[in-house]
Order: sequence, then structure tokens, then C-alpha cells
Amino acid sequence: MGTSGSGKTTLARAIADAIDAPHVELDALFHGPNWTPAEPEVFRGRVLAATAGERWVSDGNYSTHLADVFWPRAEMVVWLDYPFRVVFPRLLGRTLRRAWKREVLWNGNTESLREHFFTKQSLLLWAFNTHWRHRREYPARFARYPHIAVVRLERPRDAERLLAQLRALASP
Repeated sequence: MGTSGSGKTTLARAIADAIDAPHVELDALFHGPNWTPAEPEVFRGRVLAATAGERWVSDGNYSTHLADVFWPRAEMVVWLDYPFRVVFPRLLGRTLRRAWKREVLWNGNTESLREHFFTKQSLLLWAFNTHWRHRREYPARFARYPHIAVVRLERPRDAERLLAQLRALASP
């Protein structure tokens, strides 16, 4: 979990690789063509099917949609709690790169500069409006599930250390 642009997908892929588990990208299950959101029950069904195995690593902030799906079954949450001064430049760079190169994301979707700079649907605006709120709200959310180990990473080098530890544990 973490603010948009914090590196959730990148880290989740690396963790999944390190522990030899499937990676489930929640955005890919949520966003249909033309950024159409999946109906709640369809989304839940996709997530349940993708995480039906014994082990999985997912990324995303869909806890309001999926709290009863994930939280009771989760063993660990990795919270990328980086400062806004770290997250925002990453998000801005990613947004510019994706729009400039017309990178195709989930289900044929692409990002546009117009959307991110001139509409209320801007991911940049979303990150600005939610970053500090999430920092306040996440600890209370985690406290409702005491069986889950919460790993709070406050700097990118913390993520590098976590990955090194996981790789060391996984190697024979």
C-alpha cells in the first residue's frame, strides 16, 4: 500500500519474484477499457480468483472495496510511507513518461497529459489530496487486523533492504 506513484507495483513485482509467488496487480483487475471501473462484484470476483492460491502478492489501495477479501487472509502489509517530496516527483515523471510514450496499461488504457493536468480526475491531484490523509488513516486500519505484520517503509532504501532480506530467506 502507499500513495499513487510510490512504487507499489514495482516493489510488489520484486517481492513476488523474491518469494516465488504470483503478483496480482489490482489496477489491472479494476480498470476496464476506456478506464471503465469494474462493477464491485465483478472486481471482487476477479480478485478472489487471482488470490485463490496459498501465496500471492498484490499491490494497490483498494481496501475500501476489498477489506473483507484481503485483510482477513493477509499475513503482511508493506506500506510505502514515503515523504510527499519523494512520491510526487516519481508520480509526475511516470505520468509524463506514460503520456509521452503512449504506454498501454491495463486493457488498452493510456494516460493523457490533458487528464492529469486539466481535470479533476488527475492522478497528480489525487496524490496531493490523499497523501497526508492516508498517513493518518492507515495505522488505524492496520490496527483492526492484529494478525497482519505491517512493514512500514519510509525511504526507498528501506524497500531495497526488505527485498535483500526476502531474497536471502528464499535462497537455499
